[in-house]
Amino acid sequence: MQQQNWLITGVSTGLGRAFAQAALAAGHTVVGTVRSEEDLRAFEGLKPGDAHGRILDVTDDHAVSVVITEVERGVGPLDVVIANAGYGLEGTFEETPLAEVRRQFEVNVFGAVATLQAALPHMRRRRRGHLMAVTSMGGLMAVPGMSAYCGSKFALEGILEALGKEVAQFGIHVTAIEPGSFRTDWAGRSMTRAARTVDDYDELFIPIREARQKASGNQLGNPAKAGEAVVHITSVEQPPAHLVLGSDALRMVTTARAVVDEDLRTWETLSRTTDFDEGAQL
Repeated sequence: MQQQNWLITGVSTGLGRAFAQAALAAGHTVVGTVRSEEDLRAFEGLKPGDAHGRILDVTDDHAVSVVITEVERGVGPLDVVIANAGYGLEGTFEETPLAEVRRQFEVNVFGAVATLQAALPHMRRRRRGHLMAVTSMGGLMAVPGMSAYCGSKFALEGILEALGKEVAQFGIHVTAIEPGSFRTDWAGRSMTRAARTVDDYDELFIPIREARQKASGNQLGNPAKAGEAVVHITSVEQPPAHLVLGSDALRMVTTARAVVDEDLRTWETLSRTTDFDEGAQL
């Protein structure tokens, strides 16, 4: 595998750190974004000379553009960009304040979009590159109590799918990374939880919240193996548009997609009744 220049947002902990460590171990140069000087020093200490830290808030569009332009000039042309920075927001739809929903989308959707948009012109001019973003199995299926989070990931999935079809002509690959439950802090200290205000949801939601908290730290997914999987797809000629990570994600996404397929079959006749007798087919 040839040496590549990577940029990954959110490398302080979790999957972002695992992706960076795997890329460094494979001999690549990695620029990782963090939120503090302490995290920057810790990241650069992973492999001095090859690990380059940058302090960045991905919700600052201008700062994102400035950092990527500087990295392109100072570190080298970016071959792989992973928009990883994001967080989980737990809470039933009715109980989640709109301000928290907006913040969820600012980070998970618009932060990722800003990162990919800033990197794309450079890759387009070179006619090569690999853009990725970490969505979630929650971008292909939804669970109670995570409406804002799943909504943000569904939105990102749609953006990535359309983007991939736009830039394939330029030799640029686009991959949505859809992890299941991994042994990180995502469900622990990194999770934002909306306040409980409506008792009617207790029977449904309390067991879900308790199960998630109990499983935190003992999840099935191995972050190091996720990193190896992501590094692997950057070396193949035709990387996937969707990379589901984890057997739990495979099971839950497959089940959810079967439900959608069943609705399509069940209501096919009614769906067809809304056409004009004649018209243009897309």
